[in-house]
Amino acid sequence: MVDFHHVPVMSGEVISYLEPKPGGVYVDGTVGGGGHSQQILDASRPDGTVIGFDRDEEAVGVATGRLAPYGCRFRLFNRNFAELENTLAELGIDCIDGLLLDLGVSSYQLDKAERGFSFLKDAPLDMRMDSSNGETAGHLVNNLSEKDLARIIRDYGEERWAVRIAKRIVEARKAAPLQTTLQLTDIIKGSIPRAKWEDRLHPATRTFQALRIAVNHELESLEKGLVDGIRLLRSGGRIAVISFHSLEDRIVKNTFREYAKGCVCPKSTPLCVCGRVPQVRILTGKPVLPGNEEVLANPRSRSAKLRVAEKL
Repeated sequence: MVDFHHVPVMSGEVISYLEPKPGGVYVDGTVGGGGHSQQILDASRPDGTVIGFDRDEEAVGVATGRLAPYGCRFRLFNRNFAELENTLAELGIDCIDGLLLDLGVSSYQLDKAERGFSFLKDAPLDMRMDSSNGETAGHLVNNLSEKDLARIIRDYGEERWAVRIAKRIVEARKAAPLQTTLQLTDIIKGSIPRAKWEDRLHPATRTFQALRIAVNHELESLEKGLVDGIRLLRSGGRIAVISFHSLEDRIVKNTFREYAKGCVCPKSTPLCVCGRVPQVRILTGKPVLPGNEEVLANPRSRSAKLRVAEKL
């Protein structure tokens, strides 16, 4: 069996906020190694169920084996959680009691060199969550225009040196297509003045993040998953999202705020005519962060932010 190592982040906080109950139906949109799903199943004994999603075939295989003892209480689909609504319709499920999205890349995916997610290990420029489908990072860096590359690196990586990096990539690929992660890493390092390198952040971090987001259409999936998830929650159901960078967190925060809004009529209007009512109550005014002990035990959790909302 593949050792799909993924330590569930803020697991205690997730269970505390989701409050899984017997008989409840819960969705884990990013199952990974199955850690969060297992805790939800345990907390909702004896008959709570979890519907799981993961785009990574190896994660699906591992989680299926690991959670087999739970029998029919656990159903897992090798799909993007953006397909939540259609999948639940196939199962005859029209509402759920809770939804969890842990948006982090697993330790397994980062550590397995051939997946191409890491700028520290040489591998083909892949970066696909679903390694059987879609365009790779190599396709993007070798085919996109300099302008489009700069836009992706700037917008998805929030990289101030995006224009220089894109220019160097286009210059380098004229000699030969870029094929490996370390080739790309060297180009990025050469594009950023050494004096501007940050102490605790590898210079390739933001560009690799940007390409991974673009390859996997992560932000589009998140936006759709949030909207569909909120709509499918029953009254009192909760949605919990763990994000790992500001772009994701901003989408979650703004989506929750939008659905928490009530009347938007001008103050001069004596009676509400818009008919708008809040659909959720935000339970985390500020994002919940991992504690010091968790960060020490799992340094990759340090950038995690948990936001939770409850359906009204």
